[in-house]
Amino acid sequence: MNRLYKFLFVALLLSQFSNAQSSGVSLFNGNDLKGWYAFEPKSGKHTDASELFSVEDQMIRLYGKKTGYLMSEKSYRNFKLTVEFKWNIDSTFTRKSDKPNSGVMYLIPADSPDMLWPKGIQFQIKKDATGDFILLNEVTLEIKGEKTVPGKSVVANRFKDAANSIGEWNTIVITSKNGKIKQQLNGKLVNKGKKSSVQEGRILLQYEGFPIDFRKVEIKTLK
Repeated sequence: MNRLYKFLFVALLLSQFSNAQSSGVSLFNGNDLKGWYAFEPKSGKHTDASELFSVEDQMIRLYGKKTGYLMSEKSYRNFKLTVEFKWNIDSTFTRKSDKPNSGVMYLIPADSPDMLWPKGIQFQIKKDATGDFILLNEVTLEIKGEKTVPGKSVVANRFKDAANSIGEWNTIVITSKNGKIKQQLNGKLVNKGKKSSVQEGRILLQYEGFPIDFRKVEIKTLK
């Protein structure tokens, strides 16, 4: 009987571990910007990210007159990243631009210096362009059988439009595994490639002047 109890106890622990792995890890705790730092060119890196951006109603709120970003302190390899965003159309929020433009960057090498914008891959978030790949600072990717040409900022257009109306929530899912990349938007595949020249790095949330909110940033490590 004792052996049976031990078996059941171990099975329960394994099940709980498996469920935790499948649910992923939240990179945003809903209360503050722990695990992130902020950057804008004039004042540089802000270890205390709240000096540039804020958390309100369990949302990360990027707005203001300074273009910049939030960068994760940790790097990740082989993952599934889920991010929820919507444009903040409240006119009382300070903005630098009236053109909806932002992005989620990933696979930013740990040794890449802070700048606008660092080396990595961007899931473009932009009116009439959400889902495009933006390959920054010489990153390359093979798309539809062809390797992209290295450059400072190379655009690979999305396969289809899947963005919701401005002001509505959208769900991004980015899968990166051994150089194979998939970008999904609201349940639809909008871009993919393989043989990425970067395969490990940090996560970045862009602020390009138009207020934007993020309420979920969750990552699951893939084997």
